[in-house]
Amino acid sequence: MLSPDDIRSLQVEKPVAGGRMIARVDGQVVLVAGAIPGERVTARIERVSKRVAYAQTMRVDEPSADRRPVDADPECGGTLYRHIAYERQLAIKRDVIVDAFVRIGRLTLPATLAVAASREDGYRMRARLHVRGRRVGFFREATHDLCDVRATRQLLPVSCDVLDRVTAMLRSLGVDGVREIELSENVDASERALALDTDVPIDGRVVERMAGIDGITGVVSRVAVHGRPHVVDRIDVGDARLELRRHVLAFFQGNRYLLRDLVAHVVGCLHDGAALDLYAGVGLFAVAAAAARGLSVTAVEGDRHAAADLDVNVSHVSGVRAIHAAVETHVRSIHRQADQRTIIVDPPRTGLSREALDGILALAAPRIVYVSCDVATLARDARKIVDARYAVARADAFDLFPNTPHVETVVVFDR
Repeated sequence: MLSPDDIRSLQVEKPVAGGRMIARVDGQVVLVAGAIPGERVTARIERVSKRVAYAQTMRVDEPSADRRPVDADPECGGTLYRHIAYERQLAIKRDVIVDAFVRIGRLTLPATLAVAASREDGYRMRARLHVRGRRVGFFREATHDLCDVRATRQLLPVSCDVLDRVTAMLRSLGVDGVREIELSENVDASERALALDTDVPIDGRVVERMAGIDGITGVVSRVAVHGRPHVVDRIDVGDARLELRRHVLAFFQGNRYLLRDLVAHVVGCLHDGAALDLYAGVGLFAVAAAAARGLSVTAVEGDRHAAADLDVNVSHVSGVRAIHAAVETHVRSIHRQADQRTIIVDPPRTGLSREALDGILALAAPRIVYVSCDVATLARDARKIVDARYAVARADAFDLFPNTPHVETVVVFDR
């Protein structure tokens, strides 16, 4: 029987979603952090539940050839896989996707599934920073302890320089009450907006001074906006150049290096004819489909910031109709349409709600293209889609989150 603080030698077997690896002690599953499949490690048991125990690697006794040195806090957000050679990370993520579909969805994916690689450093265009005692940083995993942003190398050095200047200003002015800072910058990092999440309203003069910091093009707070609260991305897809405005608080794909490849892939998966883009955000896929493929697209978005950007972005291209509504409300209000050839869904990490999925399946579109950042909820929803007389036509993945357990997966379902 395992107990917290036990020290055990573990043979690491395989990865699971979430970043830990499976080992076993007398048949009991142990999810161990900081390990690589195939290694033998000495680990401390952190906690024990009815079905599984959790452990942290203390010493690597038989290291994998894929282990590499880590020069940052290994528990800092965004670095859980940094100890693993990058090519092995991609293989592990593929294994996690396949395992989730087998275990959760009871489905077999095509053998051709591959994970597209990203550059590891400076990939993030969006980040949520936490502020504690006038210090700014990421959280260490499963804690509220801050760790250094720069050491994780997720942001560009110039972005870290900007955050250093913001931190210095908060300290010099004695500003309290800022809890979080949302950072959003465009692909080439020529524009950078911040949104301040505060406990209390902050003097507008502070916000104005922050907006004047070199490298910042706009700052948003509860009571004031200085500069531009949006950034603009320019992306080439095929022969088309997209121009997409997005508010600092609007959702957008976060990897600058794989953004174009992801969009081109999704657009290439669409049937000719009309498409319905649900959870359309600022119009990334809808505008690209209209501009690069000449498709007629209805784009549905419920968030007010993203919907406002969507209205602006579709005005630059013909063929896209923007609707500001919850997906559940929209799919309930429409009927099956003969010319509606493809439905695109890019839901939040929680996946499709039952109402949304039931409404989508009732439309009986010939093709569904599902874009997901969470393989567990994707596999859950995939089972229901297949049960509704669809088949998995292809699956591809994009490593939008290097050195983390997360991966973006695109699955095409044909009816």
